[in-house]
Amino acid sequence: MCLSIPAKIISIEGENALVSISGMRMNASLSLLSNAKPGDFVLIHSGFSIEIIDREEAEKTLEIVRHIRPIK
Repeated sequence: MCLSIPAKIISIEGENALVSISGMRMNASLSLLSNAKPGDFVLIHSGFSIEIIDREEAEKTLEIVRHIRPIK
């Protein structure tokens, strides 16, 4: 199973973005999106931004992710 995680775009350089996921920063490709801008929330999958989503949806999804616990 694969998950896409919401991230907020901090800055953009070319086709790459610095994004923040719950305070953790990483680089993500924007090559699949043409209109993303700093401040937007995007879904990240395998290092690629695959969709722009609204802030409310991003926050709801991140709250759910925070409650996921590994199965033992």
